[in-house]
Amino acid sequence: MPQPAAPVVDELIELGGLRFHFRDWPSTRPDAPALVLLHGYTGHARTWDAFAGAMTDRYRVIALDQRGHGESAWAPADRYGVEDMADDLEALVRALGLDGFSVLGLSMGGMVATEYAGRRPAGLAALVIVDIGPELISAGAGRIRQNGRASDIFASRDEAFAAARAENSRPPETHHRHRSDYSLMRTEDGLWTWRFDRALRTLSTLRPRDAATAWASCAAIAVPTLVIRGALSDLLAPEVAGRMVQVIPDARLATVADSGHSVPLDAPDGFLAAARDFLKG
Repeated sequence: MPQPAAPVVDELIELGGLRFHFRDWPSTRPDAPALVLLHGYTGHARTWDAFAGAMTDRYRVIALDQRGHGESAWAPADRYGVEDMADDLEALVRALGLDGFSVLGLSMGGMVATEYAGRRPAGLAALVIVDIGPELISAGAGRIRQNGRASDIFASRDEAFAAARAENSRPPETHHRHRSDYSLMRTEDGLWTWRFDRALRTLSTLRPRDAATAWASCAAIAVPTLVIRGALSDLLAPEVAGRMVQVIPDARLATVADSGHSVPLDAPDGFLAAARDFLKG
């Protein structure tokens, strides 16, 4: 019988000499497998709060603040490669003794998840890649670069949220506000800024792999895989998503309506439905 949900636990862990923060939601199901969640470029562990809570009937859910994000430590500016972050995931899995687990990664987190899964880790059971691929639409990549150069200092939480809504008005407002509020930290002069390493405000600091290497990782994935694409995405083209499910040996595609690139934020209900249809626990 399912048990009452235990409270989420915030943990700190040292991996490779860096301090990391992660959120750990116990499952209501005894002996449930783990589901590890990896956020996107400007995200953090708290972006997964609603989704994680909805998955605890099937999984123990672990949301990692990746290096330089949220409450995790900032790395040297030359150590934000996808391979570095996949090494972090590898170390986390080893430290927590996970086996038979699944990984879901959005955007940057999807790059990390693809690299990690392409290494064929023994304990990985399933993979979800959300709106990212080996090749990107140039318009979407340009939008992200432009946003990184935009003003990132705000007088209040309300001002920061207004800027976020001006950039993207699709998400349900309460859901969007939760993400925005937990994305902020104070500055020494009493203002607010985003809670990730200033070095990452320049997108070139994040070092993705070249397309050929990323396609090779896709071909090496050895577990059932779901590719989720936002129907309005300006980053993952339909033809690239289609090629991914051909190259990955056991893969399928789900397209979420009324969503751009930030699928879990833009369309949380549609995203949850697509993920739960695949992630059975």
